[in-house]
Amino acid sequence: MKQSLDGRTVLVTGANGGLGEHFVRQALERGAARVYAAARTEKNWNDTRVRALTLDLTRLGDAERAAAVATDVDLLINNAAVAPVGDSISGPEDVLRQTFETNFFGTLRVARAFTPVLAANGGGTLLNILSSAAWINVPTGYAASKAAMWSATNALRFELREQGTQVVALLVGMIDTAMSARWDVPKVAAADVVAQAYDAVADGSIEVLADEPTRHLKSRLNTPAEELYPWLDEQLAGFKA
Repeated sequence: MKQSLDGRTVLVTGANGGLGEHFVRQALERGAARVYAAARTEKNWNDTRVRALTLDLTRLGDAERAAAVATDVDLLINNAAVAPVGDSISGPEDVLRQTFETNFFGTLRVARAFTPVLAANGGGTLLNILSSAAWINVPTGYAASKAAMWSATNALRFELREQGTQVVALLVGMIDTAMSARWDVPKVAAADVVAQAYDAVADGSIEVLADEPTRHLKSRLNTPAEELYPWLDEQLAGFKA
C-alpha cells in the first residue's frame, strides 16, 4: 500500500517532464494538498492543486524568489539536473562548469533558499535525487557533480538536524526517461523510483537505493580499491557518455 502524503505541500524542481512529472502526479495521488511544479518554463497542469513556478537553478536570485512565493512548502524535491551529450571529465571546462552549476551549485542553492521555509513548517523534508554514478568511475562531469552533491547531501543532513529536517538521498542507476534515451542499457521505471522515494519520505528513511544495481554497488563499496575498480571497469565495459 502506498504511504500517504496527506496535507503536505511539495515543491518539485525539474517538474515538467521525466522523473519530475512523476513526482508531481504521484504527490497528488498520495494526497498532497499543494504541489509547486518548478521548472525553467511554466506548464499548464490542469489541476488547481498544482501551481507552476518559474525556477532556473543557474540564475542567481531565482531560488530565493521561489522560496518567497512557496512559503508553505514542507517537502522539497531537488530533481532538476543536466547530463550533456558527449559529457567527459576531460572535456571543455565551460561544459563542466555548466554541469556543476546546475547539478551541484544550483541544487545546493535551492536547498539553502528553502532551509528557513522548511524550518518554519516544522522541519519538513529535503529529498535530493542523486545517482549511483557518484560511486563509480564513469569519467563524466555528471558523475563528478553527483558525487559532490552526495557529499553535500550528507553535510546538509548534519547541518539541518537541529531544525528537525529529514534529509533524504535517492541514488539510482539508469531511469527510463528522455535523459537516458541515448543509452541502450537496462533501466528502472520512473514511476517505481518515485514510489520508493515517497515511501521513504513517509517512513522516515534517509537513503533510497532505487534499483538492484545500486543496492549491489552499495554492498561492494567496502571492497579494497584494488579489487573494486577492476570490477567496476568490467561493469562499465562498453559504456559511452
